Amino acid sequence: MHDTDDAHSEQESSAIHEPRLWRDKGWTARVIKNEDGDGWAVEMIRDGSAEPALVGPWTMGRNKVDPKPLDATAHQTLVKTASEVIRRHEQQLHAQLNKQCSIETESGSLTVRLVVTPDEFEPFGTLTAVDPFGDVIATVKVPPDFKLTRTRAERWAADGFGRIQ
Repeated sequence: MHDTDDAHSEQESSAIHEPRLWRDKGWTARVIKNEDGDGWAVEMIRDGSAEPALVGPWTMGRNKVDPKPLDATAHQTLVKTASEVIRRHEQQLHAQLNKQCSIETESGSLTVRLVVTPDEFEPFGTLTAVDPFGDVIATVKVPPDFKLTRTRAERWAADGFGRIQ
């Protein structure tokens, strides 16, 4: 048996298909009492995550008291929705941590990029000037809250790409 077969059969053996708990394909759907009042909610947790990626309302069953049972179709729909939520969050985080602008200098056009490296203890930013061929002209470390603007990038270039305080 190959390693991938072991992982696949291990995942299959850890699968749970119950009316209020459905674990499969790297995700767990759990139907819970709605904290905001009446009814039910469903939370989607990706394997290895401590927090749910998605929490939303869940449909009542036919008796109007108990929740509708989870099934494979509902789980698949919830996986798609939760995956989309995570993808959007990752795109938003990437946009917050990565900025760039174009400037004109005496020697031609440059792209100035700011990449913030989030770190629990010492986050920092890296400012890089790149020519049209992709060659790095200069790189400096900046504070993690550095705001990249075209004016600041032009001033950095005009000052010879030195350290920024």
